[in-house]
Amino acid sequence: MREVGEVLHTARSGRIILRLETEIPSGTVLVDEKGRNAAKVMELMGPVTKPYASAIPGSSKFGTKGQKVFTSG
Repeated sequence: MREVGEVLHTARSGRIILRLETEIPSGTVLVDEKGRNAAKVMELMGPVTKPYASAIPGSSKFGTKGQKVFTSG
């Protein structure tokens, strides 16, 4: 697993907003620290060097501010 960012907040739409350390493609499935599916990236925003992402959470338990997200590959 490779850490790619952290949760900033949950939007009114129910999506979570992430601050990423590196650019990842839309559609990437993110996992939590235990390797469970946490969210799917739907949209990238902001600067290329440290982008933000909008993601659909995999469960209602995911999305706490400051929670780390990882890629499984």
